[in-house]
Amino acid sequence: MNEEITHFKETFKKVQNEVSRFIVGQNDIIEDVMISICCGGHVLLEGVPGVGKTSLVTALSKALSVDSKRIQFTPDLLPSDVVGTQVLIDKGDRRVLEFQPGPIFCNLLLADEINRATPKTQSALLETMQEKTATVANVTHKLPQPFFVMATQNPIENDGTYPLPEAQLDRFFFKLEVGLPSHDDFVEILNRTGGKSIPEVKAVASGEDVLQMGSTLREVPVAPEVQSYLVQIVRATHPEDPESPKSIKQFVRNGASPRAGQAMLSAAKAKALLDGRYHVSEEDVKAVALPALRHRMILSFEGEAEGIKTDQLITEILTSITPKQHASLV
Repeated sequence: MNEEITHFKETFKKVQNEVSRFIVGQNDIIEDVMISICCGGHVLLEGVPGVGKTSLVTALSKALSVDSKRIQFTPDLLPSDVVGTQVLIDKGDRRVLEFQPGPIFCNLLLADEINRATPKTQSALLETMQEKTATVANVTHKLPQPFFVMATQNPIENDGTYPLPEAQLDRFFFKLEVGLPSHDDFVEILNRTGGKSIPEVKAVASGEDVLQMGSTLREVPVAPEVQSYLVQIVRATHPEDPESPKSIKQFVRNGASPRAGQAMLSAAKAKALLDGRYHVSEEDVKAVALPALRHRMILSFEGEAEGIKTDQLITEILTSITPKQHASLV
């Protein structure tokens, strides 16, 4: 098992360092995206235009040496433009319908500005994100493995956008908020992009490496008390739970699903391995709570009116649940 753990850490760092040669000042975002990929999950990147969301995904696809496709989501995009369609082919003596795969048939799909497509087109991704398959004309086609969706959206624009439904948001492993660079990072971005040459991203890993890393993660043990702590955090996002904080009961309509707990558990295992430990701690669970939960909590009308951020509520949950409270549950 030591060889697998070493492979996990070395491959993770190689990809992270290679992407960092091109992307400036987003180390935490790069790490969280890599964790999601190792766990087989999809990522929703949210940020204002120009902060490097698309560039990050492009650099990542090059570092991993996987087949990547990009779809620019627009209001006139159709589901068949995403998954593919049946096309009438002339075979000489006869005509037959053949399936022409859409851009979804790749390893890494960049769904750029996903909230600009209509709900009908957005729903075309539901099956592919969960089952890693696409069904067209009653025939189910398997997607290549590994398969990940990296979606971007702009949080400040409302015109011409369609908010993602809760069922689709829940299928994203992490939601990451890409902020503006610091002053020093801004200067470094100008230096890298304004010179004679731009750093090139080289392939340092493969899709097989990613699949092996995911297999390694599944072998990491989790103590019952840590798992109980994780469950208590997820349950505390629901207003009907007796241990949820007062703010949850006041500002939240629906809490996170069990899929959130699955994401937190997998991501916490990755955090543990990256820290050189072969066991998951409570700190690992806390470290992944924000990106795993922030998009899975639905605010009530009062929460929306007050401008409450789910990050605030998650932080309050993490501070209100202590080891002493959950130790008695095991």
